[in-house]
Amino acid sequence: MFQLGKTIVSEDLIEKEFVCNLGACKGACCIEGEAGAPVTEEEIGILKEIYPKVKPFLRPEGIAAIEAQGTHIKTDLDELETPLVEGKECAYVTFTDNGTASCGIEDAYNAGAVSFKKPISCHLYPVRVQDYSEFAAVNYHKWPICNDACTLGASLKVPVYKFVKEALIRKFGENWYTELEKVAEKM
Repeated sequence: MFQLGKTIVSEDLIEKEFVCNLGACKGACCIEGEAGAPVTEEEIGILKEIYPKVKPFLRPEGIAAIEAQGTHIKTDLDELETPLVEGKECAYVTFTDNGTASCGIEDAYNAGAVSFKKPISCHLYPVRVQDYSEFAAVNYHKWPICNDACTLGASLKVPVYKFVKEALIRKFGENWYTELEKVAEKM
């Protein structure tokens, strides 16, 4: 671990390699698991505001889940997440013709309908950020469904931090990322 400003960063971001391999996993991270994607307080307002513009990009099942549960939910542990469809996939998930999961929010963004790409937790994945009162912990999340992404990342020699560069800059800023690159060069 090392410190960058008000963050404590796992060395795994530099040492581990990762490139999403959607052809292999079919977007399983949006389908597997027992919870929706984490969302921030700020993103709650954004999701409510953009929902009418995102709705045409969603599946009927996703629309039904959102209209029944809301654009986000609060868990028993007071965590904010995207709602799920019948306890399974994220309500914002869409599927391509070959069955690969996609994000309806990102589909709307790519079509120019909204200016919000997707929740930062999704954009950062496989990086997870845990906020504490004095700092944020920035960690690599290893999940077996992403083994193909680790294999592809290793073959292409792409460290995690480079794979999620755009998202890290979105979350922490250009200067923070530049400092991360300097640490990586020294390692």
